[in-house]
Amino acid sequence: MKNREIILDIYKKLYAHFGPQHWWPAKSSFEVMVGAILTQNAAWSNVEKAIHNLKKKKLLSPERMRVTPLSRLAGLVRPSGFYNEKARKLKTFVRFLKRLSGGDIKKLQKYSMPELRERLLGVKGIGEETADSILLYAVHKPVFVVDAYTKRIFSRHGLMVKDASYSSAQAFFMDNMPKQEKLFNEYHALIVETGKKYCKKRKPKCNLCPLSGLKRDIGLYEKFSI
Repeated sequence: MKNREIILDIYKKLYAHFGPQHWWPAKSSFEVMVGAILTQNAAWSNVEKAIHNLKKKKLLSPERMRVTPLSRLAGLVRPSGFYNEKARKLKTFVRFLKRLSGGDIKKLQKYSMPELRERLLGVKGIGEETADSILLYAVHKPVFVVDAYTKRIFSRHGLMVKDASYSSAQAFFMDNMPKQEKLFNEYHALIVETGKKYCKKRKPKCNLCPLSGLKRDIGLYEKFSI
């Protein structure tokens, strides 16, 4: 099997097991963006608490967040951890949105994916995973999001090296899949679900995993090490 076939076969196995994931869990594009920043080094359950606080105070809009005092914002996002740092990142980000699009997220669509990605990476506190999460889930651009679950699952099956760089891991998917936003969205969500339920860091549940037969069949695959 070629790399393209391997990747799509894994996707089919995960989709058959879990079904559609309906990601990202948010009611607006801006909420997705805020969540992508708050989830850095945080459990999603704690991010949800922070987002609930912001919703309660009606601050989930770029302009309202921009004019909110930093100390107040930090207090509201406290459940997500590193709250002072994350409040500063949020303030920097909404100022960026103001400059780029006047705070109108729909206007981001006019930028190509590479150009908008480059601009996002120029914002202090926005790394590759955060930028790509914003691009894919909030702006609906076709880019594959790579996270720790991705590297863990695919390295354990011998399909990429454990310490693969973000760009090389991303290329593994984007060079071997149709560049479709919905496909990238669903695939990443399925990877996260697999990592959370089965491919755990310390005690993986390999015998229960929908990819349990993958190692047995790995001889059929053309290995792709990056």
